[in-house]
Amino acid sequence: MPAFITGGNHDHALQGATHGRDGRQAVAFIIDPGDQAVAASANTAGGPVIHYPGAAVEDEPSRVTLELPGRPIKLTAEVGMDVTVGTFNLNNLFSRFNFRAEVSSVQPAENGEGLTGSYVFDDPEQVRLRTYKGKLVKGKDPEDQKSIAERILRMDLDVLAVQEVEDIDTLRFFAAQQLGHAYPNLTLIEGNDPRLIDLAVLSKLPIGAVTSWQHAAHPKLHTERVFSRDLLEVEILDPRDRDRRLLTIFNNHLKSQFVEPGHSPELGAAANDERRRLQAETIAHIVSARSRPDGRFLVLGDMNDTPDAPTLSALGHSSELSLTEGLSHPVETREPKADVPPPPPSGSWTHRFKESGQPAKYELFDQIWLSRNLVSRQKGAFIDRRTRHGGDGSDHDPAWVVLDL
Repeated sequence: MPAFITGGNHDHALQGATHGRDGRQAVAFIIDPGDQAVAASANTAGGPVIHYPGAAVEDEPSRVTLELPGRPIKLTAEVGMDVTVGTFNLNNLFSRFNFRAEVSSVQPAENGEGLTGSYVFDDPEQVRLRTYKGKLVKGKDPEDQKSIAERILRMDLDVLAVQEVEDIDTLRFFAAQQLGHAYPNLTLIEGNDPRLIDLAVLSKLPIGAVTSWQHAAHPKLHTERVFSRDLLEVEILDPRDRDRRLLTIFNNHLKSQFVEPGHSPELGAAANDERRRLQAETIAHIVSARSRPDGRFLVLGDMNDTPDAPTLSALGHSSELSLTEGLSHPVETREPKADVPPPPPSGSWTHRFKESGQPAKYELFDQIWLSRNLVSRQKGAFIDRRTRHGGDGSDHDPAWVVLDL
């Protein structure tokens, strides 16, 4: 690799940095007049780009070694990289309804002015109808698809965990048509939800092993599956060395707070809360078994409750996991729309629910829980704020964190 160096002399010391590439940070260095060298990772390197004649750079996957001619210096620095990881409930990303059929015969119309034909949807090998509670599942509105796509492209994350996607074909089509192949690595496994909404991950970084925990059970439920959808475990690999796991994400979509019409609101809410509590306990058990205490992992997704809710105490109060919710003080991409009462001043909310005759509730349903190892590596937290009370393409706002790895 050519030894491109930025900077120059400052108080008789050579300062500069090699360029970061492939998502890596640049390597900053200072060499004083006594040929003593100090190095550190840096995000940026200011100043003009120059070539230092004769300098030798060994550019390895995770470190850079710099040697300057005529000076007894060999400087090695570990190279970090900033990784952005987020979560976004896409709110029913269903494909358009498509079918194919063969017209076996065409008959002239009775008035002689046209032709008539008929289609019969009775061959399961030729026709697939996706229904829920007797109704045809329709595609997401094109304008809403465009809106969520624009938000994803603006965020420009490295890894995005998403919820409420119909299937892998729908995800691939959306990524190709709406996102311009910005995310070459996609994964989705069909889960338990009868409404056909699944968990998925879009990534610019390589994806390793993917594990579905949709068959997991809780001791109180015996053999019944505990997850309404799934717990999707996805390894993200280091693009500098694909034999190295960069981090692991556990994508979730916990039990909704919705109570079916005709059911007791109190009993329905209590049953939903209990299922959500059992799901959180199962997540904590699985993550503890699959991860080292000092490992790099995130538990994220649509939790359908607040971080401090009793239903999620297995995540927030686990001494074994020592998780920290990373969105307590996020930066909002824009000011929230005015409301009475106003949204929380902390900006820590992703979901707004307005019941008729009641003030709106602003809650952080979409969460990013960081392992102990990642807490000290967090450099920022962000929420892409909606422009309409009802949401822009989704009733959830996407959120993400920046990690220095």
